[in-house]
Amino acid sequence: MPAFTANSGAAVAVRNVSRRRFLQGAGSLLLSVQLGPALAAADAAQGGKAAKGKTFVPNAFVRVDADGTVTVLSKHLEMGQGTYTGLATLVADEMDADWKQVRVVGAPADAALYKNLAFGMQGTGGSTAIANSYEQMRKAGAAARAMLVAAAAEQWKVPADAITVSQGVVAHAASGRKAGFGELAAAAARQAVPTQVALKNPEAFTLIGKTGVHRVDNDAKTNGTAIFTQDIKLPGMLVAVPAHPPYFGATVASVDDSKAKAVPGVKAVVRFAGNAHRFGGVAVLATNTWAARAGRDALQIQWDESKAYRKSTPELLAQYRDAAGTPGAVAAKSGDVDGALSKAAKRIEADFEFPYLAHAAMEPLNCLVRLDAAQCEIWNGEQFQTVDQNLVAALLGMKPEQIKITQLYSGGSFGRRASSQSDYVLEAVAIAKAARDQGIHAPVKMVWTREDDTRGGYYRPMNLHRARVGLDDQGNLQAWHVRIVGQSIMRGTTLEPFMVKNGIDATSVEGQADLPYAVPNLQVELHTPTDVPVPVLWFRSVGHTHTAFSAESLIDEAARLANKDPVAYRLAMLDKFPRHQQVLKLAAEKAQWGTPLAPAADGARRGRGVALHESFNTRVAEVVEVTVAKDGTLKVDRVVCAVDCGVVVNPDVVKAQMEGGIGFALAAALHGAITLKDGAVEQGNFNDYPVLRINEMPVIEVHLVPSAEAPTGVGEPGVPPLAPALANAIHDAVGTRIRTLPIGTSVRVTQA
Repeated sequence: MPAFTANSGAAVAVRNVSRRRFLQGAGSLLLSVQLGPALAAADAAQGGKAAKGKTFVPNAFVRVDADGTVTVLSKHLEMGQGTYTGLATLVADEMDADWKQVRVVGAPADAALYKNLAFGMQGTGGSTAIANSYEQMRKAGAAARAMLVAAAAEQWKVPADAITVSQGVVAHAASGRKAGFGELAAAAARQAVPTQVALKNPEAFTLIGKTGVHRVDNDAKTNGTAIFTQDIKLPGMLVAVPAHPPYFGATVASVDDSKAKAVPGVKAVVRFAGNAHRFGGVAVLATNTWAARAGRDALQIQWDESKAYRKSTPELLAQYRDAAGTPGAVAAKSGDVDGALSKAAKRIEADFEFPYLAHAAMEPLNCLVRLDAAQCEIWNGEQFQTVDQNLVAALLGMKPEQIKITQLYSGGSFGRRASSQSDYVLEAVAIAKAARDQGIHAPVKMVWTREDDTRGGYYRPMNLHRARVGLDDQGNLQAWHVRIVGQSIMRGTTLEPFMVKNGIDATSVEGQADLPYAVPNLQVELHTPTDVPVPVLWFRSVGHTHTAFSAESLIDEAARLANKDPVAYRLAMLDKFPRHQQVLKLAAEKAQWGTPLAPAADGARRGRGVALHESFNTRVAEVVEVTVAKDGTLKVDRVVCAVDCGVVVNPDVVKAQMEGGIGFALAAALHGAITLKDGAVEQGNFNDYPVLRINEMPVIEVHLVPSAEAPTGVGEPGVPPLAPALANAIHDAVGTRIRTLPIGTSVRVTQA
């Protein structure tokens, strides 16, 4: 893949954005923004082409070039989830654009124009991209269409309502006149921006909800022209590879860099400041990545471990078990749990254990920084623009608007690049600042190795759930008591005031505290240890990664204890949640629930399990089929998934996200575990932190519930039901209850 090289006169970063004027329209539609030549440079950074001739810029999200190209500016990061395609679909459908002429570039960091309407700041996460943009982007497209039509009506001297638009062509049937978008661009730019626009009725959609819409990022990602951070090379740029402390809380005591400086290509060694979890480190700057890494490995560093965290995973689990034996902060309460448990005819008592998980995105963390006295420019697979702007500005003593960020493609993230503490971005800036303090004024690209990425912290938190469930003599669920122990993702961050209430981090208990099943007596409690310095962060589907597992495992176990069908048992408790019922029924129907599985050969046993979970306002049910050999070897054969995400903008993308989420969840369920030994992370690469291999991928079917409801998220909701459905299938096959993750590749056979 060729690197993109920017010259000093045309920096890749988006800057010098001039605004002619902008009006606030209905539904937060920002209109009449003129983007300067720097935006064309941003296009080039993402493999595009700069506009030629007169450009029509009706609003902050759309522009039409003289050659007819329609460019959509995406306020959300494309990290493989299909956001660029989804947002462009909304615009193009309302414009009646020719899809072959539509392209997408990342929007500059500007919260005033590009904030996430669900967050109130610019950023991508929480499966909100389509949900928060659905009307906004449609209105942007409709406004552009209206101005193109007005331009044609003025030129042709015909009524606007006599004009039609199709496939990027504006036409007047009576006179036979036609013009492409590009031909009308200059005239459209002179039209008044409409303050109100009419949106299409769903039956008029030509792209929204249709299959076969070609993803806008497919070609570039397959022919090698897509631009990631690693592809950009600025004049005089140096590559920095950092050395981090081996323990959380350790610091640099002394450095002998003589051998590092002897490596050909190494230009400097700098010490840089850290954050609350990584107290700084040492970086080697060189002319290329190989030299920088070789120099880093040649450093002789003495670490001060006096304040380092030195516990091992078994010790931490023992601490969590002790905490689970005492009352926690109450996150949800109804009825009298203790009273109901004392009267229960049957009870379930269980501990569920969940390890730390690394995000393990295909692209390890990296970030390119160019720093001078006037501004700081950043190129990055940028997920949290506003947070990063503010924290970088605070580090440098600048104003947020002096921090210019170019959003590039990201090779995955799963939450890692949306750091509430901007950890790796701040590290890159701190290294550039340290280099500048030594008189080095070159741009700096910080590159983490896979081992740096795996051992770098900011994991899905380790959790322990202690559960007590009670049933009456008819098998009806009467009591539900779950006590959760795990670090808070939000505590100590700028988001704590919004997300932590009365000591409860909402992301720790989501999926348990809002259990949909009708249980008359329910109590969910939370312990959040504050003496564990392992940095934690959201992970694809956040708290639902563990709460769905305990909830759906317990529901399944209760159904079996009551001698009732697990699907029927769930449906009976969901009268107030018809959409949950519908998605569960669809998954069961498509999986032929109740029909015996075909027998396995050689004495192997087969099983089928189900799970249902809502996350990010999307309901997903999954049925998993497994085969367990006589020696316990586990094979996941098939997953049938049903999803209700409201209006489906891109059916192919939704299906791909469910498939990807299932594969991602299966990797974690089978293999994922970050463990500590004397405080050091034991895993480093895919050999000891494996992701799913192609031979482990099951057959997957995805079925979409037709809906006219507002669209909801799809990037994360496919993840939570997989692990419990898998565990339930294993129990169905061999009678073994799985309560500790990961499962591994073989299970204990307990059935006779």
